[in-house]
Amino acid sequence: MEENIKSNPLALIPFLVFILLFIGSGVLTGDFYQMPVLVALFAAILVALLMNRKTDFQTKIEQLTKGGGHPNIILMVIIFLLAGAFASVAEGVGAVESTVNLGLTLLPENLLIVGLFLICCFISISMGTSTGTIVALAPIGLGVANQTDISLALTMGAIVSGAMFGDNLSIISDTTIAAVRTQGTKMRDKFKANFFIVLPAAILTAIIFGVMTADATTTIDEDTAFEFVKVLPYLGVLIFALAGVNVIFVLLGGIIFAGLVGLILGDITMSGYVQLLGDGFANMQELAMIAILLGGLVELIRQNGGIAYLLQLFSRNMNSARAGETGIAGLVSAVNLATANNTISIITAGPLAKQIAERFKIDPRRSASLLDIFSSSVQGLIPYGAQMLAVAGVASISPVEIMPYCFYPMLIAAAGILAIIFRLPRFTTRGAKS
Repeated sequence: MEENIKSNPLALIPFLVFILLFIGSGVLTGDFYQMPVLVALFAAILVALLMNRKTDFQTKIEQLTKGGGHPNIILMVIIFLLAGAFASVAEGVGAVESTVNLGLTLLPENLLIVGLFLICCFISISMGTSTGTIVALAPIGLGVANQTDISLALTMGAIVSGAMFGDNLSIISDTTIAAVRTQGTKMRDKFKANFFIVLPAAILTAIIFGVMTADATTTIDEDTAFEFVKVLPYLGVLIFALAGVNVIFVLLGGIIFAGLVGLILGDITMSGYVQLLGDGFANMQELAMIAILLGGLVELIRQNGGIAYLLQLFSRNMNSARAGETGIAGLVSAVNLATANNTISIITAGPLAKQIAERFKIDPRRSASLLDIFSSSVQGLIPYGAQMLAVAGVASISPVEIMPYCFYPMLIAAAGILAIIFRLPRFTTRGAKS
């Protein structure tokens, strides 16, 4: 438990090393590919292993492997691999091209990005996973950018924005479940409170994307057609997601469905199908390793007292409900910056957030919403988070280039701050008891 580990601000040094190497080198050289993420991670892990001389090296290695093998991390890796396979098969059979061309046919050029954002919102809230949404739809975004004059970074920013909408609100999202459970409130009540806060942010995000792409034009040939049957794998994924099917089964079904479409139409052979699966898995291997190593680094930082320090830091000097809410927001944001995982950050910060909420009589629906909103905001913006790394990997650009266009994560943070300042939404005392 976190309270049994002594607070130690120096334990955060490995994390700072990682940030300085990964982002700092890009700022200094102007090339964010100058420092590979895995190299920066290994350097940070080495620093963490050399710290805390009271613990023997073998124990530290066990802590590293324990963190990397956390159930949430391994589940994330499985989702990465399956989503990569689905994206590869869908692209191989022409599903991506047909879906892009369908969108270009049905939507005016100036509404393509708005439509892509809204589709991502819809799918992510149905699937309950931002990462699955991103990896499944990023190839479509890539196709849109390639056949229009719209910036690739902006297109990927719209996908991240839509994906984080569902991550924050979906009733089957692990972050939402974690927020509700740690605060002792009901899913339905938390959803209503959260939705009231973030809806203006979603609307404003759509407006911003609409204004920025108002003069967009397509470079698609007029005689380029689409085959609706090849759009069906994506529709199938959406339908099963809406039905509440587990994301693993959704992605497996999408892989099989897309493969069958390609085999029946003669676009691929069985050996080609297997090769596409292998290529999809291979494309996600680096991302999977990053997730595992980052999980290990976080566990070392936690064992050395870094997370305990953050918990202690943001629970000081609170003397009002507004200060308590600010503390909850700052706490989960800081932990998320250190862990790069919004679910883990909520689970870590949740118990202390509940204590703060009880002390200042903050409604549990409100504390759960703040945990989810600010963790989702940070997760959608950090360039070393799974979501940003995944979309950058598909687009083959630096995640730092995408950050300025992730308007929804920025705006929900602003909405959360305004909700704290003006104490909105207001609740009756009936829902205040946790």
